[in-house]
Amino acid sequence: MKALLDNIGKTTERAFLIGAQFKSHTSWEIQDSLAELSQLASTAGATIVGQGFQKLEAPNAGTFIGTGKAKDFAEECRIDKIDTVIFDDELSPGQARNLERIFECKILDRTSLILDIFAQRAQTKEGKLQVELAQLKYLLPRLTRFWTHLSRQKGGIGMRGGDGESQLEVDRRKVSERIARLLVELELVRKQREVQRSGRKRNLWPLASIVGYTNAGKSTLLNALTGSEVMAEDKLFATLDPTTRRLRLPTNQNVLISDTVGFIRKLPHRLVEAFKATLEEVVEADLLIHVTDLSHPQVDEQIQAVNTVLEEIKAHEKPCMMVFNKIDQLESPGVLDHYLDTYQPSVAISAKTQQGFDAFYAELGRQLKPIRQFIELKIPLEQSQVMSRLYKIGQVEERKFEGNDALFKVRIPPQCHHEFEKYIVRDLELVTSGDC
Repeated sequence: MKALLDNIGKTTERAFLIGAQFKSHTSWEIQDSLAELSQLASTAGATIVGQGFQKLEAPNAGTFIGTGKAKDFAEECRIDKIDTVIFDDELSPGQARNLERIFECKILDRTSLILDIFAQRAQTKEGKLQVELAQLKYLLPRLTRFWTHLSRQKGGIGMRGGDGESQLEVDRRKVSERIARLLVELELVRKQREVQRSGRKRNLWPLASIVGYTNAGKSTLLNALTGSEVMAEDKLFATLDPTTRRLRLPTNQNVLISDTVGFIRKLPHRLVEAFKATLEEVVEADLLIHVTDLSHPQVDEQIQAVNTVLEEIKAHEKPCMMVFNKIDQLESPGVLDHYLDTYQPSVAISAKTQQGFDAFYAELGRQLKPIRQFIELKIPLEQSQVMSRLYKIGQVEERKFEGNDALFKVRIPPQCHHEFEKYIVRDLELVTSGDC
C-alpha cells in the first residue's frame, strides 16, 4: 500500500483531456474548466496532446460520455500514442473500468489528478497524513479495478507506486484499518493546533487567514507581508501545507497571518473532509483575507468557487476582507473600480510589486479592531460549563469568589460577547491596536 501512495519519481506522460458539457454549462465554461484541467495535468508532469468534450443531457451510467464518442476519442488517442486519458469530472469505479477497456490506457479523473498533485506537494507530516487519507478514501471503492490487472507495469500520474511494481498488495481490510489509524493521527494534529491557537489567544493576537483560489497569489502575499519564504510558483497548488507568520502593522498591532491550501472549482468533498485539520485555521480565524486574481478572465467564477468551499466548512459567515491581487497585470483600469464598489470591505494590491500595501495595512487594522473586549463577569459556581468555555476562548486577568459566585475580569473576542451577556457586570475597556 505504501508503494502505491508514495511519490517516487516523475514520468512525463502524453495526456488527452475529456470534458462533458451539461445543460447547465455554457461552452465557455467547459472550455475554461478544461483549460484549468490542462494546468493541473501539466503541474502533475503530463504533456497535453489533445482534448475534447461532448454535450450531454446526463452522464452515461457505464462510460460517463457516450459509448460511440468514447470509441471515437479512443481511436484518436491510439493514433497520438496517448498514455493517459483524464476526465474533467469524477468517474465511478465502474465507469473507469469500462473506459479502460475502450481506451486501452490509463484513465484518470479530476479527483485522482488533484490527489496526485497533493502527494507531490505535501511536505509536513500533517500534510502527508491528510493526502494519504484522501487517497485511501478514493481508493477503497476502486480496489476491484486494481485487482483486474495485478501484473501491470505502470507508474506515473495517479499511479505513484512507481515503474516496475508487479502487484498491488492492497485489500479492503488493510485500507480500512489504515484509514482508521490516519483518523486517529489527524485527531492528534487537530488537538495540537487547538493548543497552538490557545497560545496565540493568550497573546491577544488576532488571526487573519488567507483564503482564495489556487494560484491567486496567496503565498506571494504572505511572503511580501512577513518576509517568509513560502514556496510561491505560477502553478496550481504550489503550496499545500499551512503556514502561520506574525505581521506587525504600522499601527504597532500584531496580527497572525495564516496561508492555507488553495481552493478550486469541483474541489472533491473528500478533499475538504481530509483537510479539515488544516482548514480549522480558516474556521477559527478572526478575519478572512480573500485573495483574488483580478487579472483572471473568470474572476467571478473563482470568487464563487471559494465562497462555496467556505460555506461547506461553515466559515462563510466570518468577517471577510476582499483583496484584489495582480492589479499590475490589468489591461482595463475600469474593472478595478467595479469590483471595489461591488465588494466591501476591499482593497486592490499587487503582491509582486507591493503596490497598494499601505491601503491594505490600513484596512486590515480597521477590520481587526477591537480584538478583545475587557469585561467583568459574575458567574454562579454551579455554571462550570460557562467558566470552562470562558477559559477556552478568553484571557482571564483576575478571578475572585464572592459567596456562590465567581467574579472574572477577562478579555474575550467580540464575536463571543453574546455567550456571556447575562453574566456581564460591566465593560472595563476595549483592547485597541495601540495596546498591542
